[in-house]
Amino acid sequence: MEGNSAFKRIFVVVMDSVGIGEAPDADLFGDKGSDTLGHIAEEMNGLHMPNLAKLGLGNIRDIKGIDKAQQPLAYYTKMKEASTGKDTMTGHWEIMGLNISTPFKVFPNGFPELLVNELEAKMGRGIIGNVPASGTEIIEKLGEEHMKTGALIVYTSADSVLQIAAHEDIVPIEELYKVCEIAREVTMADEYKVGRVIARPFTGEPGSFKRTPNRHDYALKPFNRTVMDELKDSGFDVLAIGKISDIFDGEGVTESLRTVSNMDGMDKLIQTIDQDFKGLSFLNLVDFDALYGHRRDPEGYGKALEEFDARMPEVLEKLKEDDLLIITADHGNDPVHEGTDHTREFVPLLVYSKRFKEGAELSVRDTFADIGATVAANFDVKMPAFGESMLGDLK
Repeated sequence: MEGNSAFKRIFVVVMDSVGIGEAPDADLFGDKGSDTLGHIAEEMNGLHMPNLAKLGLGNIRDIKGIDKAQQPLAYYTKMKEASTGKDTMTGHWEIMGLNISTPFKVFPNGFPELLVNELEAKMGRGIIGNVPASGTEIIEKLGEEHMKTGALIVYTSADSVLQIAAHEDIVPIEELYKVCEIAREVTMADEYKVGRVIARPFTGEPGSFKRTPNRHDYALKPFNRTVMDELKDSGFDVLAIGKISDIFDGEGVTESLRTVSNMDGMDKLIQTIDQDFKGLSFLNLVDFDALYGHRRDPEGYGKALEEFDARMPEVLEKLKEDDLLIITADHGNDPVHEGTDHTREFVPLLVYSKRFKEGAELSVRDTFADIGATVAANFDVKMPAFGESMLGDLK
């Protein structure tokens, strides 16, 4: 599609961690046999996702409970990750045209003593924890000690993250954000190269602690310009929904809409559909990953997928003739795989517009950056160094 046939608005929806089967190099990441969607469907004795099925989700591959569409409404395929990694930042940055050849560092044994000592000195508070852990579990374990001593709960995960949890009555939100900014500055050094620092505030009493929606991510800035930068600098709108702005450290964003859940994310997506803008709306739905994938809860994950699917008719109805909808993911997080880490998988790709007479299969994409290249080609901005546009295949 060229010239006046280009789309006025493109909506990219990232179903965080919804992989669709092991990548060719999964064994290099310890992920042989991983299959997020497939294993969830088996655990659920079939997934009920009729709306994504109509778009062509079941045509990408066999998924228990999801029918193959005889005449799919969307173009469909799967994509493999070209970058060296399987984390949120790597996946999203690649979607917007980058290729990450050096992975962010992870800390399976906790952070080095030298780093902990530097953080304590600069933050003015002690640190407890310093282990890989589930956020909810470490708060239950160390929350009472934190409340008595004022020491910050620091932990990591299989991702390149340094997370700082604190009770809002003990450490005010403003102070928690400030110490996270300090941690962000310290951990940018090459010897640490932590992808994200995350503020994890909580409330409640011992035995009934609850994390609040005041989470805030402090990410590294992308090492190069993304398609979002090119759009913004060319006068287009870039609406970042959910943690998108955090993932890109605000780079290339013209408006940020925070969310507290997947369903709130869908509400915000519909809000942007109702707006008059020209450019990109970019949504991340984090609950799949944070609430169900990492916690190895296939049933909860499956129900969340079905809830997402149930919102699709409203989205599809509201889209205009000159809108393009792209649904994908950033990595896998198989809830029946060992450990609690992300999994190296293909991700699904569905591309829909009311303009299309019918959908069709696209070739398997060699990089997530094909999405960024498609967005760039559509708005006639500088093409990313990686990725090939699919625009010419969309009839």
